[in-house]
Amino acid sequence: MNKDLAKNLAPGHSACAGCAFPSIVRTILGEATTPVVISNATGCLEVTSTIYPYTAWNVPYIHSAFENAAATISGVERAYLAARKKALRQAQGGKSNLPKKIKFVAFGGDGGTYDIGLQALSGALERGHNFLYVVYDNGGYMNTGNQRSSATPYGAGTETTPVGKESFGKMEMRKDLMGIVAAHHVAYAAQANIANLADLKKKAKKALAVDGPSFLTVFSPCTNNWKFPTSQYVAIAKLATETNFWPLYEIENGKYKLNWEPKKITPVTEFLKTQGRFKHLFLPKNKPVLEKIQKLVNAEFARIASLCE
Repeated sequence: MNKDLAKNLAPGHSACAGCAFPSIVRTILGEATTPVVISNATGCLEVTSTIYPYTAWNVPYIHSAFENAAATISGVERAYLAARKKALRQAQGGKSNLPKKIKFVAFGGDGGTYDIGLQALSGALERGHNFLYVVYDNGGYMNTGNQRSSATPYGAGTETTPVGKESFGKMEMRKDLMGIVAAHHVAYAAQANIANLADLKKKAKKALAVDGPSFLTVFSPCTNNWKFPTSQYVAIAKLATETNFWPLYEIENGKYKLNWEPKKITPVTEFLKTQGRFKHLFLPKNKPVLEKIQKLVNAEFARIASLCE
């Protein structure tokens, strides 16, 4: 492996073959121009990268509880500011041995962000801490066996939204997390996809340059619980954007910008049929569910595109 790619997250972790988040972490942290400190919510990334007594992290790293990664990084950021201020005062005009700038970064899955950690994230955004929050969105509680989260798509089968005579899977819509973050008036928030690393790098660079809170949500397919071959995670992620299921856009100082729009829209069924979690939807009785999913995707993309206009 290229040493530059491993300078923040080393190889040797135990993430599943075909998992997206190692590439997400390396791509984002690869754009950092200052030292970084990491807070990581409980979840797949934490479990697979910090198996005691080993760690894959080559940077200062704190594992906090499921619900408080944003609160933890907020406290670390304020502690650093206080320590630097004290050191400068004691130096009496000299130089502090603390770095002039540190970027504080929190990582969490959708369970630890959309759901359990939403209160801590909202508080940290509102208070204006100088940090980047990254959610790797795999649409469920994958570390504990694929329970539904509020990021789980409509119609998906999970352990807590099982498919049967009385149910076609999850019956609720996904939470609009980007809209919630935007309501905090942060300087930069963006939606990215592991299938487009150039776009992710550009957005990571912008997010890390913000003096204050910023936010990235990155599409992160889960080979184990979405039920697809390990070699296909990039192809499936690509389909998510080509079908408008996962648009690429950013909100910079309140202005929406669509980063990519397909010339020819691929039906969302092309994305859904790649994964076992949606296979039940292709039974004749569930045709109305597929039609509703297409309508939901069309409407959400039209809404985002209208904001970008």
